[in-house]
Amino acid sequence: MNEQYHIPVLLAETIEGLNIQPDGIYVDCTFGGGGHSKAILAKLSEKGKLVAFDQDDDARKNLPGDQRIIFIPQNFRHLQRFLRLHNITSVNGIMADLGVSSHQFDEAGRGFSIRYNAEMDMRMDQRQSLTAFEIVNSYTEQRLHKLFEEYGEVTNAKTLARTIVQVRNTSSLKTIDGFKNALREIVKGNPNKYFAQVFQALRIEVNDELGALKEMLQQVPTLLKPGGRVAIITFHSLEDRLVKNFFRRGSFDEPEENPFINTEPVNELTVVTKKPVLPADKEMKQNPRSRSAKLRVAEKVMMV
Repeated sequence: MNEQYHIPVLLAETIEGLNIQPDGIYVDCTFGGGGHSKAILAKLSEKGKLVAFDQDDDARKNLPGDQRIIFIPQNFRHLQRFLRLHNITSVNGIMADLGVSSHQFDEAGRGFSIRYNAEMDMRMDQRQSLTAFEIVNSYTEQRLHKLFEEYGEVTNAKTLARTIVQVRNTSSLKTIDGFKNALREIVKGNPNKYFAQVFQALRIEVNDELGALKEMLQQVPTLLKPGGRVAIITFHSLEDRLVKNFFRRGSFDEPEENPFINTEPVNELTVVTKKPVLPADKEMKQNPRSRSAKLRVAEKVMMV
């Protein structure tokens, strides 16, 4: 495990939430620095197995020399497909620590952080072609407006979108500094907070983070054995809402207030954490990036 790469968030709480069976099969959807994986392996017997997914090739360097681990260098949206390739049809537990690893933020060239000047990239999977620059340089004003409003909750999303479309003909938005300089005039409030929200929106779009999360969650009930658990750590309200709704109702939509329609989706999961588990003060002090983390746990219903 590489502490420099990424400090695992809510580690003890996640392991407790998974209720690990020593001979079970577990999936870490976001291997990263390997912190959560290491803690899962410590609870497994010789017979136990851990499947680790990570679409970022840098994560591979953190793999422990352990026969019980299978590493899959793919996005977790392909969970079921790649488990099948390894002849795994059901598992005892699934976990995901969403968001960006500290390594990705600190690696200046990746373009995730507003602290460094680099190309506007933000791809977690370097094999894909869509970058942040591609988005700010080619999306329509309407599409940009919707993106910044929904994914970044940017206060002046409309003005921002209009300004990007106006300035991209005369200024290069290819680098982080170029992008920030071109938009300096319209920044609302604290520039760091403002650009953090703008970058969050772009990053979610580049990596289709919400789409991938939805696809992964929909595969969870089928993959979990009865009594098996899923533990998900989110870092912003959009992700948390998807997880909360899916754990509670088996769907992502808010329920319709229609007295004539009574089609409750069949939900094979039952919520273990009535409220999200938050990091303790000590963890927040030691690792400020854990401040916005929320852990939710659900269990697959035992069939009667």
